[in-house]
Amino acid sequence: MKDLKDKNIIVTGASGGIGNSIIEKLNECGANILASGTRIEKLEALKNKFKDIKILKFDISQNDKIEDFIETSTKELGGLDCIVNNAGITQDNLAIRMSIEEWKKVIDINLTSTFLLSKFAIKKMLKNKKGKIINITSVVGHTGNLGQANYTASKAGIIAMSKSLAIEYAKKNINVNCVSPGFIKTAMTDKIDEKFKEIIISKIPSARLGEPEDIANAVLFLSSEKSDYINGETLHVNGGMYMA
Repeated sequence: MKDLKDKNIIVTGASGGIGNSIIEKLNECGANILASGTRIEKLEALKNKFKDIKILKFDISQNDKIEDFIETSTKELGGLDCIVNNAGITQDNLAIRMSIEEWKKVIDINLTSTFLLSKFAIKKMLKNKKGKIINITSVVGHTGNLGQANYTASKAGIIAMSKSLAIEYAKKNINVNCVSPGFIKTAMTDKIDEKFKEIIISKIPSARLGEPEDIANAVLFLSSEKSDYINGETLHVNGGMYMA
């Protein structure tokens, strides 16, 4: 399967578990990939595993440098067909204890940076008269979650923003969609207390946590020509935990 042969794709947040799986799946399908993240040792490990990919250390919280990041990445790839906005953070706290700094940091990195990455990617895609943007959101952006007012607001914002971008640029042959993971086996979920994890699993009809590959498969579909008539949608990958 080489559906993405010669497609130029940027993946942010590539140094995490889901990012790793996305890189692996896109690489298997022949994509020309630039993997970005904040941990250079993780990026170098990816490069050692997938020889053909390009890597670039970048912190998406540097909003004033995002345009340059897109410019540099596009030049490195030789073009831009797709961007997967996977990078994000959590800083959990109950609402009455949440500082304005905790609120602003999560909103700024998860929502504002995703908007800017999408904005400058679209500028490149307009020249090509086509492109795909895939924004990774979360099931809690639909349901809410204890201690995550900032995170859930940022992820819900991504969904609404993506719909607006899809409307604005559909006639320009640019697709903007979201993938909304449920609870996936990652380093983050590994830290969850076992009793609380059992409660979470009890609410999932599939009775298990998802795998990073499940998210990667959804990204693969939305980045391929098989999804050309899908725009402004959110693909839920949560084992039935939330059904839109």
